[in-house]
Amino acid sequence: MTSRALILCLGLPATGFAVDFNRDVRPVLAQHCFKCHGMDDQGRKGKLRLDLREAATGKGKSGELAIVPGKPDASEVIKRVFSKDEDEVMPPPHTKTVLPESAKNILKAWISEGANYEAHWAYVPPKQATLPMPGMHPIDSFIQARLKQEGLKPSAQADKYTLVRRVYLDLIGLPPTPKEADAFVNDQSADAYDKLVDSLLASKQYGERWARRWLDLARYADTNGFEKDRPRPIWPYRDWVVRALNEDMPFDQFSIKQLAGDMLPKATPDDLIATGFHRNTMLNEEGGIDPNEYRFYAMVDRVSVTGTAWMGLTMNCCQCHTHKYDPILHTDFYRTMALLNNADEPTYFIPTPEVEAQQKAQQARMAKLESELAGKFPGGKTVMESRFAGWLEGESRRASKWEVIKPTKMETTMPHLEQQADGFILGSGDISKSDVYDLSFKAPIKGVRALRIEVTSHPSLPNNGPGLTNYEGPIGGFFMSELQASQNGQRVKIARAEDTNEDEDDKINDAAAANPKAKAKAAAKAKKKNNAQATLDGEMSSGWQVLGGYGVQHAAVFHFEQPVDLTNGLDLKLLFEKHFACPLGHFRISVTTSDHAEAMGYPAEVEEALASGDKSKHELLLRAFLENADEMKQAVAPLLAARKNPARGQATLVMQERPASNPRSTHRYHRGEYLQPKEEVTPAVPAFLPSLPKGEAANRLTFAKWLFAPENPLTARVTVNRQWQAFFGRGIVKSLEDFGYQSDPPSHPELLDWLAVELVKQGWSMKKLHRLIVTSATYKQGSRITPELAQKDAENVLLARGPRFRLEAEIIRDSALKAAGVLSLKMGGPGVYPPQPASVTSEGTYGKVEWKVSEGEDHFRRSLYTFTKRTAPFAMATTFDAPTGESCLAKREVSNSPLQALTLLNDQMFMEAAQAMAKQVIVESKTDDERLQNIIRRAVTRPATTEELAMFKAFLQKQRERKVSDEALWADVSRAALNLDEAITHP
Repeated sequence: MTSRALILCLGLPATGFAVDFNRDVRPVLAQHCFKCHGMDDQGRKGKLRLDLREAATGKGKSGELAIVPGKPDASEVIKRVFSKDEDEVMPPPHTKTVLPESAKNILKAWISEGANYEAHWAYVPPKQATLPMPGMHPIDSFIQARLKQEGLKPSAQADKYTLVRRVYLDLIGLPPTPKEADAFVNDQSADAYDKLVDSLLASKQYGERWARRWLDLARYADTNGFEKDRPRPIWPYRDWVVRALNEDMPFDQFSIKQLAGDMLPKATPDDLIATGFHRNTMLNEEGGIDPNEYRFYAMVDRVSVTGTAWMGLTMNCCQCHTHKYDPILHTDFYRTMALLNNADEPTYFIPTPEVEAQQKAQQARMAKLESELAGKFPGGKTVMESRFAGWLEGESRRASKWEVIKPTKMETTMPHLEQQADGFILGSGDISKSDVYDLSFKAPIKGVRALRIEVTSHPSLPNNGPGLTNYEGPIGGFFMSELQASQNGQRVKIARAEDTNEDEDDKINDAAAANPKAKAKAAAKAKKKNNAQATLDGEMSSGWQVLGGYGVQHAAVFHFEQPVDLTNGLDLKLLFEKHFACPLGHFRISVTTSDHAEAMGYPAEVEEALASGDKSKHELLLRAFLENADEMKQAVAPLLAARKNPARGQATLVMQERPASNPRSTHRYHRGEYLQPKEEVTPAVPAFLPSLPKGEAANRLTFAKWLFAPENPLTARVTVNRQWQAFFGRGIVKSLEDFGYQSDPPSHPELLDWLAVELVKQGWSMKKLHRLIVTSATYKQGSRITPELAQKDAENVLLARGPRFRLEAEIIRDSALKAAGVLSLKMGGPGVYPPQPASVTSEGTYGKVEWKVSEGEDHFRRSLYTFTKRTAPFAMATTFDAPTGESCLAKREVSNSPLQALTLLNDQMFMEAAQAMAKQVIVESKTDDERLQNIIRRAVTRPATTEELAMFKAFLQKQRERKVSDEALWADVSRAALNLDEAITHP
């Protein structure tokens, strides 16, 4: 409670004290008044607005003056808050909110002093104040000045064992070994601590420790979430975060790359990988959903996460309405969304020199295989030439001459189509479960007997296409339910159709028939439905399906019942409808006047050469013959396999700005409902903050840079505050995620602003900020709490002592592994599977999830690399309050439950750690005292006290009475040590 508020609460004279609006008044208004009398037009009561002075000093609903500056007795607000009448008193009784007497007195004193308003402290750019106690470390200068003001003194510096353990845990997330601790304790040089700090900041484990905290904000996980919760390839993003932090990438660049790395000039592979930040949103693959609805929810999540991570704003409150407390409009939410909304979400295959070398080697191998085919023909060259001549004659008779036709008009329900120079049409953009392509053609061709649709892979499509299906169904495939042709509004009848992917049809249908629940009749019926002929049956549930993948090349031929004259035009309607979104992504349409056209299954250039009899295409035709001859199936198999499985880099999920030809529009959604889009909105930042720079495109990149503009009051403060909380267990602003009107005011506002400005001055360097914090006397204080501090500052807000709080889940596990001497420091790569109870993934999750425990050093990797399944998170981590990755988490809550103690004692991981520790201790130490001291030092760093040794000896004796083996005996002692409160607590 502030000094002013305390005086008013006690009813004492307030002479000599001025009411501070931000410190004293705004918290009262925000907590009790703004919900009904704030900026939300829809929810405002009595037409009274108290968040703006010009509105508050006007007339209320009954014509009374709400606030009369200098005259509290004439102000309706004061009459209402002091009223005893239930029909008049504010807040109304039905709100079950009672305004404390101290708050009433604050409002009265404020009005009597002129009812002055001030801008919210967080929305004013920070400035560096003069150090209140010059000559000291900057942090200590502010902290000790405040302590002096409160009549307190700082605690003495912690002992060196405590200090070395503390700084190790804070900077790299691991405790020191006894040897490492002793090296520091025995170093008597004046700069011993500074050298230790610098070595830890340079450690590769630094990036792993701080990446975990950032991944909480990024809602990182290895699966999609929701019902099916399938794995996703996103770990390269996690590894990028580790690398960036280890390199001390300036935080502004670190952030801009994550928000808009794909839009940077000459964007590198790492820049694209960084955009995985906003690909961490959950993805619903449940059958029957509208993919665009869940894309909308993903965008809602991205706006909210951006607001939390960089601005400390509860933007999520504005999805449905204007903020009840903060000056954020409902429209602001969707205008911010518009800044982020113009991106596609491809899977990116990371190019590396190794991959490029593999690709070159594979191309050389395929060229060699192609050149060797002729020599592998059974019977030799003469037999081959004879067979080739016969094949050529027969296939030339079958071949038809096709002519590519290009649409004069293309309309779709949602996907964007672009005509390519080679006649192919390339699709992109958003898709739905029911998409339609309306294509119009006109060409000087009469007597058209058949129409062909060629579909081929394309690198821009999911899984290389040829479809746009990006989740739920076969990735990169498509399902064309119906094809309809018409001229001048009249249907043109199609007699029959066939396709070239019969083998694929059988694969799809055999899978359906293999379903033990499928009856023979249903399986047989299904076998008729995945082909081109099924696009003519009038049933949307059947159609032509092609699976996705590299090198896919198929065609379907549709035969007209009567010849068609294209000079009169032709309209084609392609319908794509399934329980998943399934439109076509890369296709070309051609026609023929031949009366014997068929789907031959050769590439278009081969069929064209067969039809034309072009002798210059001899090599092309010979290769086609060799690759399709029955005698060559075994010989050609390696070549075909190599073509279908190209060497390519590790996949990861990224953002990619859409082309200018296909921008995505954004609308305001009434009450946040996906089915209620209203007016289109233009991209912009919240109106109460500085606007985007004039002359710059309003897009993701400009927005990302704006977050770090000098006039932006939030980003530096929010960032510094989050770092402070990591070291001290509490932020200078307690609510890390909320810097709005409802947040607690900063405990040390001048310090917060000084650090925010200093962060910018130091080039947004996290390592420099961390070094500044851990080298302060404030950080190095002992954490013992005296009765005086317990009474005056129980939560250590004033920092008259060192921080003491329970460690994070990952640090607890990693500390145990390091204490046991088994921790692997292997970095990067896909998630690993440490031991956990089998029931975690076998019970209560969709389907059975195999959690195959990793072997070798992967069994003991750092917790950062543990595979994270959203619907069944790692059990130990959940027990100790780690996030599931389902939402952005600015601050982990800290619980204390019996299950935590049971986990430390009985979980297989901790049992294994204790057993490993016991084996090493037996080898390293000979006497009981030596072994006990070794174990305790491994667990808590410092030497054991005499009393502790006595207690452990008593425990040891009881275990010996059980007559267990030496290893089991010392494993039990190790288990007890790892379960000490000190082993899991920040010292």
